[in-house]
Amino acid sequence: MGGSSTVNQPAAPTVVPWSRDPEVLGGELVFTGTRVPVRSLFDHLEAGDALADFLEGFPSVSREQVIAALEECWVRTADEDPP
Repeated sequence: MGGSSTVNQPAAPTVVPWSRDPEVLGGELVFTGTRVPVRSLFDHLEAGDALADFLEGFPSVSREQVIAALEECWVRTADEDPP
């Protein structure tokens, strides 16, 4: 029986993690409903900060938004062909 392999991908997020508006931080990608740049999450993670530390520092961002953003990035990256 020839089966197909599947990649275990997370379900599509029900939370819209980010938005872009030219009137908010000059159009920088921010967590929806906030003025917190999505880039700040990655800066914190790159610095070795725990997710809890990021959420404590930015209480307007929900854990669900962060998880949805990370999942969306993963899905987009997983769909790309390797270089």
